[in-house]
Order: sequence, then C-alpha cells, then structure tokens
Amino acid sequence: MEDRVVTISRAQGSVTFPANFMMVAAMNPCYCGYYGDHQRQCTCSPGMVNKYQKRISGPLLDRIDIFVEVPRVEYEKLTSGAAGEGSAVVRQRVARAREQQRMRFASPNIQSNADMGPAQVWEHCKLDAATQGLARVAMEQLHLSARAFHRVLKLARTIADLAGSETIGVVHLAEAVQYRPRGQG
Repeated sequence: MEDRVVTISRAQGSVTFPANFMMVAAMNPCYCGYYGDHQRQCTCSPGMVNKYQKRISGPLLDRIDIFVEVPRVEYEKLTSGAAGEGSAVVRQRVARAREQQRMRFASPNIQSNADMGPAQVWEHCKLDAATQGLARVAMEQLHLSARAFHRVLKLARTIADLAGSETIGVVHLAEAVQYRPRGQG
C-alpha cells in the first residue's frame, strides 16, 4: 500500500501495476452486529467478539488512518430537521487545506500530508512540549507501532491544516488519537 503498486506473482512471472488508492471499509462490531448497541442486546460471547474483530490483521489495521464507530441514529435526530454544516463551507475548508499542503511540499511525489514519509513527518509535524507529552501518553497507552504513530502525526497535521493552524496543537493531536482503535496500534 505504501509503495502505491501491486505485484501479482505467478509461476510464469510477475507483473507490477500502479495502485495509488484510498481505501474506505466498513465492518460490523461482531457476528450479530449489535456489540455496543444501546437498544439491542449483542448475542455474541466476549470470545466471539474478540475473534470477529481479530479477523483483520494488525499490519493491515496499522495502515488505516481513521477508525470511526457509527452508532445507531436515533429517530429524533433523523426527523429534527436540524441542518449540519453546508457542503460548500466544508469544500472551501478542504480546498484551503489542500492548497496549504501543496505549498508545503516542494516534491512532485508528495501532494498531501498522507504522502509524507518518516523524514517529512519529522520535518513538518513538529510538536511543542505539551503536544509531545500527549503523543508519549498516546503511544504508550494505545501501544502504537512506529507506523501507526506516524499516521497519527500525519492526521494531526491534516486536522491542523483544516483548522487553518500553522502548528499542530494538543487539540489537533488529541482528535487524531481519537480516530485510532482502542487496544490496537
């Protein structure tokens, strides 16, 4: 995934294709689909839930930037008519952040924060003392691998860009950490 290529190997030889993509995936929390639901009881044993969630390998999970649990939507929220933030406003904010990233990187191989390698992460994701303290706690408590830690820093850089901030603050890093799964790197 990091090399942006896929190689298919067979007895007759190997072929390599370009494969730069954004993966979006979804899965239920358990076999029955109700683990963590506040309205319906999960019928799975703790062992079954654990077995189900371990079907995705650690190395693959390490390569996913954002994990979001999506709870059941309550009837009142669906029918309230309350408007969220408009698409045009979000589009403008994303466009500004993308332009900020294009200006940040001089290399044609790096278009966005997600494209950064470890050297660029250390150059463009500097943390002040308070933010470093949070990073240390997150790394230890979430047992983050080096790869997962770099992904958190790149995501924090993107969150700071979306907020229009030149630096990564505690609030940006805290939000990025919230998108990691609990108990996994």
